[in-house]
Amino acid sequence: MKTNVQLNGAGEVSLTEKLFKLKQKGTDVKTEVLAGITTFVALAYIIFVNPNILADAGIPKEAAIAATIYSTAFATLLMGVWANFPVAVAPGMGLNAFFAYYVVGVLHLPWQVALGAVFFSGVLFLILTLGGIRQAIIKAVPMNLKYSIGIGIGLFIAFIGLKNAGIIVSDKATFVTVGKLTAIEPLLACVGLIITAVMIARKVKGAILIGILTTTLLGMFFGAVPVPKGIQDIMSFQLPSLAPTFMQLDIAGALAYGIFSIIFTFTIVELFDNMGTLIGLTNKAKLMNDKGEIENLDKALTTDALGTLVSAAVGTSTVTSYVESAAGIAEGGKTGLTAVTVAILFLVALVFSPLIGLVPGFATAPALVLVGALMISSIRHVEFDDITEGLPAFMTIIMMPLTFSIANGFAFGFISYTFLKTLAGRTKEVSLFMWLISAAFLINFYMRLH
Repeated sequence: MKTNVQLNGAGEVSLTEKLFKLKQKGTDVKTEVLAGITTFVALAYIIFVNPNILADAGIPKEAAIAATIYSTAFATLLMGVWANFPVAVAPGMGLNAFFAYYVVGVLHLPWQVALGAVFFSGVLFLILTLGGIRQAIIKAVPMNLKYSIGIGIGLFIAFIGLKNAGIIVSDKATFVTVGKLTAIEPLLACVGLIITAVMIARKVKGAILIGILTTTLLGMFFGAVPVPKGIQDIMSFQLPSLAPTFMQLDIAGALAYGIFSIIFTFTIVELFDNMGTLIGLTNKAKLMNDKGEIENLDKALTTDALGTLVSAAVGTSTVTSYVESAAGIAEGGKTGLTAVTVAILFLVALVFSPLIGLVPGFATAPALVLVGALMISSIRHVEFDDITEGLPAFMTIIMMPLTFSIANGFAFGFISYTFLKTLAGRTKEVSLFMWLISAAFLINFYMRLH
């Protein structure tokens, strides 16, 4: 397919090619845009979920919607244009809950002070990145753990998909169990899963996106999704205002409170959550070489730090790279053009948010389950025969879905690797960074329990 590499036949390289190196990556504009649309549809739920959580912290909901969209658009655009990664960046789930329900809810700090803590964590991210410390940490991760992170993320997002569909539900006796599969939402999710899987098997281009839209339309047909009554219903919107939260962060208040433990928690969770996600996604997008090195990693990590500073300024919790980007990567997204497409669609969402609300969680669930199934394929590279490699890998994989946290999976993998190698008499295989990271995780666990 033509990749739009030249202009006017003069041999001049186009701006698109200069920015995203489409030909070098073996992709084209159509594939990247389709991948971006797919990621956006899988990620669009954050526009509604994040403001609801922030509203529980007292942040005006309208402003929270605007802050969510603007912070996502800024960070994702920077990730695409500067780092050339097909990765979307948005306010992190889990981090927003920590912000709303612990920092504001339990500690009773004003949300403005909590935003000040987010700002300081962003400053710390930037210092660690510019100092090369975050990059050194990622390089210090053994290959087995890098593979395991991707696998764990696959299980994690599949679990999210099954949960969103109602196929898996909570249970007092067994923690989780099978939901009521005869209910319309789980039933439609199962149908969507089969339809999408068949299209992937038949190599239908855009299978995941088609599956999401088909499941949504089926939901409308069976009454599980509201049907717009007309164009006036679709276009009845009011552009959300950012005024109530813009630059309302209380930096002095955060300093006065002495919230080192809060800033540390924000930092440690975001640091490894983002690192784990980037490792898994870049490996899937083939941006990681055989040595485990990731192209443009410095720029991607700096983007994350700058995005966090902006998120605090506009009025939302910490941003992070999103695992839902795997949906677009599975559709062939390999460059920043995928991320740029996502960013543009988020800005468009300011106007067309009623349409985004029509896509329910059970319609995006099949995409998450299928992407999880695709990501687990890396398990064949893990050395399970060596218990000092296999057990840490297993703990990384299993703890992500079971604790509902990428960072926790990272923590259990690092700690078990460090202690197991040392006690087995193989201390030379444990780098200084591995010890420092393990110690940081242990401190974080201690502070969360006290």
